[in-house]
Amino acid sequence: MTVKFGIDRLLADPSMLRELEGKRVALVAHPASVTADLTHSLDALIAAGVNVTSAFGPQHGLKGDKQDNMVETADETDPHYGIPVFSLYGEVRRPSGQMMSSADVFLFDLQDLGCRIYTFVTTLLYLLEEAEKAGKSVWVLDRPNPAGRPVEGTTLIPGHESFVGAAPMPMRHGLTLGEMGHWFVDHFGLNVDYKVVAMEGWQPDAAPGHGWPTDRIWINPSPNAASVNMARAYAGTVMIEGATLSEGRGTTRPLEVLFGAPDVDAKAVLAEMRRIAPEWMEGCILRDCWFEPTFHKHTGKLCNGLMIHAEGSFYGHESFRPWRLQALAFKAVRNLCPEYVLWRGKDFKYEYTDDVLAIDVINGGPALREWVDNPSTTPADLDALACDDEKSWKASIAKHLLY
Repeated sequence: MTVKFGIDRLLADPSMLRELEGKRVALVAHPASVTADLTHSLDALIAAGVNVTSAFGPQHGLKGDKQDNMVETADETDPHYGIPVFSLYGEVRRPSGQMMSSADVFLFDLQDLGCRIYTFVTTLLYLLEEAEKAGKSVWVLDRPNPAGRPVEGTTLIPGHESFVGAAPMPMRHGLTLGEMGHWFVDHFGLNVDYKVVAMEGWQPDAAPGHGWPTDRIWINPSPNAASVNMARAYAGTVMIEGATLSEGRGTTRPLEVLFGAPDVDAKAVLAEMRRIAPEWMEGCILRDCWFEPTFHKHTGKLCNGLMIHAEGSFYGHESFRPWRLQALAFKAVRNLCPEYVLWRGKDFKYEYTDDVLAIDVINGGPALREWVDNPSTTPADLDALACDDEKSWKASIAKHLLY
């Protein structure tokens, strides 16, 4: 069955379009905000007669042109339509009162990766909170979670909230953004006019796509989200942003490697991973590789690493656990090189935080780092922490599942 995304359902439904008549409409979008025929949502909505009075871009911008993390985007005016384009990753992260005054209904049409740290989740929460204050409506035009329903990771600890950690949820949350909005409204007790334009025909765990419909072209929602393989691996590989190891930025396959470094033996790490917890390596195949980043960590240096292939015949949807896989790679490096400077220091202000290690910001607390660094900890120790959190999260989201 062909899957119809939220934007396509809205454009094909005269009754929903009529609800927008006489309203000023804002669109929150990025390059992957496209219809089934790859028309950008901004163009499609205006062509359909919707009165779009402003647009908003999240991290990396409406155009998706900002390559690295923590590169801000300025506000601008759309040169074709003459409407303001506000940045939600520039002078502000939360839409200001002036921004909220630009429209009555906010259409949120972002492709997500199903991971807590991917900042579009936080952008949705901030928009809902500001819409409540301003008396505005928010519609999420729902899109697939390309990682599907599996849930994984420890829950963010209260007090560790950041722009990459909006709320107490695990790293891999298993929801669409439409469903996440319902959870936010419930969890934070928001009194906001919220609506989801749900997908039609999406089966989150069905083969062959396992979350991503195989008849839809993948378009990067951010510059380094270049494939479904990356989207599946991201809940693990994103943690490398808190390490001195390379996550593959500056190459053509960023965030699809477990690590890369000039001074690490990938084959030795792979053997140690197999010794420690081979069950955490299921659902994919790992291949040792070499690369030389053209920018970012280890620029111009030959790095040895491990490439993740959670794709094709190697992919096991239920058995692939990227968060545990990445934790295992860190543990193997630490076991082989106890003195290795693995973590970026507090001088690296990850997402503008102060006096906290980037790895702890990313993981929503210190548990994973402490597990890696403690020579006496076992896979069972981390598993026990995560399993309890995963079970609790599944229970809390059950009533919000739309598919």
